[in-house]
Amino acid sequence: MGDVLAGNHAVWEFDADSDSVLIRFARGMRTPRLWNALGERRIPLEALSGVTVGAATAGVGRRETVVLRAVPRPGADPLMDAAAGQLKEACDPYRLVLPGDRADQAAAFAAALRERLGPEGEGTPAERFLVAVPQPPLLLKAYDARVGFDGSAVTFHWSRTGASSAKWRAGDQRFALAALAGVEWVSPDRPGGGYLRLLPRDPAESPAAPDHDLAAAVFGVGYGAVHESLPFAAAVLAALAALRERAPVGSVPRARISGERLRHLSELHSTGLLTDAEYETLRARFTAGA
Repeated sequence: MGDVLAGNHAVWEFDADSDSVLIRFARGMRTPRLWNALGERRIPLEALSGVTVGAATAGVGRRETVVLRAVPRPGADPLMDAAAGQLKEACDPYRLVLPGDRADQAAAFAAALRERLGPEGEGTPAERFLVAVPQPPLLLKAYDARVGFDGSAVTFHWSRTGASSAKWRAGDQRFALAALAGVEWVSPDRPGGGYLRLLPRDPAESPAAPDHDLAAAVFGVGYGAVHESLPFAAAVLAALAALRERAPVGSVPRARISGERLRHLSELHSTGLLTDAEYETLRARFTAGA
């Protein structure tokens, strides 16, 4: 193994043999919860477009610090692609803060990395994901649903207390990976909360608001926090990319609606929980791709 650089809440180790940087995140109350969830990450140098060292800053009552940051290539890390620039600076897993008196060490570490970066690492998008993310099975507890991912499908089990009447009437949902084009993640830290939305390959219409969209789960205080929801979204993105690599897009079959879901709709209609119009609308939507 190569050089080691210890900073606030993380240790970076440059492995020249494998051309990668191993980032180990410290566990503790002051460590960003996302870093606690990630544990450690191995970043291949081919996944980086550059490395920067920020000037030391000073603040009242604070020691001077220096900031080392690796810059990931677009398309190299599903976690950062899912985040789409929404992460707070303090949560950036590619950012390492060190005491100001270690500026020379940070500069030397950055120089060693720059020497090994290939010509492809100049901001050009990566052709495939290069950084590993948490693997399924995964479970995410959102405000209005429990969302599961088993590697082949994403399921939504609606909450009796959090889900809208539209979602509750429609019943639990299952979306095969082959029927999806992507994932939209909006940070729960934004004002008003966020959501996780699955993007279908063949959208029949514009998506509804997240609290009424049967392919979306809404986040709330204590439900779907960044450290839970972002790795989940990244895992689905990575699985979608792997699926496309195994089969051309044109050969991926459309998802079919199960008879069980249609029977569930019929039961809701027969018991009066769905009006005739609501039943026909939902039935038409569910069978459109069958």
